[in-house]
Amino acid sequence: MQATDARILDEAARWLARRHASDFSAAEQAELARWRSQSSRHEQIWQCAEQLKGRFNTVPAAVGMATLNRARPSAARRQLLRSAVLALATPALGWLAWRHLPWQDWTADYRTARGERRAVTLADGSRVQLNTASAISVRMDGTERRIRQHAGEILVETAHAAPYASQPFMVQTDDGQMQALGTRFIVRKLEHGTALAVLEGAVRVTPAASATAVVVHAGEQLQFDGQGASATRPVAPRDSAWTLGVLYAENLRLQDFLAELSRYREGLVRCDDDVADLRVSGTYQLHDTDRILALLVQTLPVRVHERSRYWVTVARR
Repeated sequence: MQATDARILDEAARWLARRHASDFSAAEQAELARWRSQSSRHEQIWQCAEQLKGRFNTVPAAVGMATLNRARPSAARRQLLRSAVLALATPALGWLAWRHLPWQDWTADYRTARGERRAVTLADGSRVQLNTASAISVRMDGTERRIRQHAGEILVETAHAAPYASQPFMVQTDDGQMQALGTRFIVRKLEHGTALAVLEGAVRVTPAASATAVVVHAGEQLQFDGQGASATRPVAPRDSAWTLGVLYAENLRLQDFLAELSRYREGLVRCDDDVADLRVSGTYQLHDTDRILALLVQTLPVRVHERSRYWVTVARR
């Protein structure tokens, strides 16, 4: 990337945060207009930044000023915009952006924001509970019932109201499809693969690039990708705890606990390496992630450092 582009990207990051702040003034609006008119590249990058703001509008504008605009993170600003804005601004990278940015999440029939849970009832009477940051599309076309899971985690409880009783019920991810055999089950999209936990009944799993199907029974879970499936293992209490609005931990590494907590909280949650192996046990209410962090301070030799509401580090006390 040329130095000129890096500078414009830095400036665009600052202007984007200011433009969507509640106290953005008329004078700043005029100054932004002058900045955009400096060159065609200024305007091109600004238009792409605005497009991304629309796509990722669940991230509060305060994030830009509170975290991206400090002394150190100019490289972080450029990295963020390199991977997104520049991908859209440069035709050669546009196709990659289309493949890797989560456009489908935004056109899904049902979706949830970070920290939100939602229950929906489908036309056949089946119920689907969406966990945090989840997105699904639903198709019932007279031959089958199909959920296309784009992101996140769902609990499915199948029903068989007429005229759908004879139609197979399928859940599909990029890794393959799952056919419900009269059942209640959880599907979670992982970074690499899909996790299935069957609570009642059974589910037939067929990886996308394999002709071999696996039937998973009540009380069992597995992970699979396009090539195949792992061996089954017992379902653990933590796998379905989110359906009750809680985060369950039993002798869990602090680093893993915080990774799970971050699914329900806007921004970044991390821990220093010297406390990563501390162990966490307990049941925590997901509606108040600040309270969960406070409880960690009470029960472990750690402190919580908030660079902002959206940038939290757990370190040794």
